[in-house]
Amino acid sequence: MVMSSGVLVLDLQFWKNRRLNNPDLTYKTNTANKEEILAHLQECNDNFSQPLNQKVDIGVYSRKLFKKSIMFEAWTDKTLVGLVAAYFNDTENSAGYVTNVSITKNLQGMGIASELLKRCIEYAKQNNFDEIKLEVSHNNHDAIHLYEKFGFINYAEKDDSLVLRLCLQNF
Repeated sequence: MVMSSGVLVLDLQFWKNRRLNNPDLTYKTNTANKEEILAHLQECNDNFSQPLNQKVDIGVYSRKLFKKSIMFEAWTDKTLVGLVAAYFNDTENSAGYVTNVSITKNLQGMGIASELLKRCIEYAKQNNFDEIKLEVSHNNHDAIHLYEKFGFINYAEKDDSLVLRLCLQNF
């Protein structure tokens, strides 16, 4: 019996190490081109609580991300597999706005979104932003749990979404 739990502990440790130290993953900032962003968003289209192409024109959106956002990226080989994109252009209010969090289906649950979000928060702090906001669907419980883990709190409601806010002064 003890041997079984020992194996279980080893298996959990294996997955923890794989999540945190995956040698196949590389993290970068602002390196993806328009075509790579478009391909990634198309790959992740159905991973959103409402398919992305039902909310936006993915081609237009990918060009906007390329031109106006700061992108925190996860790569395997030459494939963009994770993306957190945020706008940091509201310098008057010192506020950033996360507009996209997407991970390819086969790599979800491996801590990639957490790592990318952590890098986004560090960027905001280093550039003297006071807060980060984002919108998330009411029914996207996994995403809400992720954001709450980082300290985002419910700030407002908008249609079928929650607006969450992370105050960086307390971070």
